[in-house]
Amino acid sequence: MKYNIRGENVEVTSAIKEYVERKIGKLERYFDTPPTSDVNVNISVYNDEQQIEVTIPMTNLLLRAEENHIDLYAAIDLVVDKLERQIRKHKTKVNRKFRQQGAPKHVFAELEREAVQLKEAEELEDEEIEIVRTKRFDLKPMDSEEAVLQMDMLGHAFFVFENSDTGNTNVVYKRRDGKYGLIEPS
Repeated sequence: MKYNIRGENVEVTSAIKEYVERKIGKLERYFDTPPTSDVNVNISVYNDEQQIEVTIPMTNLLLRAEENHIDLYAAIDLVVDKLERQIRKHKTKVNRKFRQQGAPKHVFAELEREAVQLKEAEELEDEEIEIVRTKRFDLKPMDSEEAVLQMDMLGHAFFVFENSDTGNTNVVYKRRDGKYGLIEPS
């Protein structure tokens, strides 16, 4: 794995780099062949609280976790625990589908997306809407159950996917009552 470690409001020392690489490197034991993907690590400090975000985009899976803690090393340990849970959950799901269908029909889509954030200004001049970020990604065919699992794994409130049955673009979202909704074109 190739590590891309950067810091915001903190200097990333060689000790921090070595600790991050050693801890995240332990995830390789979950794979038959070591992944060749990049590991993007963002470490930031805000008001004496350390935050670490780790994103590992892979061919059939996107691993992403973030954690806040007073101690940076504890935050690194917690984020690695989250990534391990995601890997185990993914492997369990793939194995279950393999047993049920005889072959893995679908695997999780590779997707990194965040909700578009609007920049808040004290006064909006001319009432213009400013789009501050645009994301592009490939939609992978999957069923709504897989989309909900992917959305939960990423920790997002909605997830855009291509419905494997209809071929249409659909959206699953988490409702305020804790249940899930599906938006599909008519």
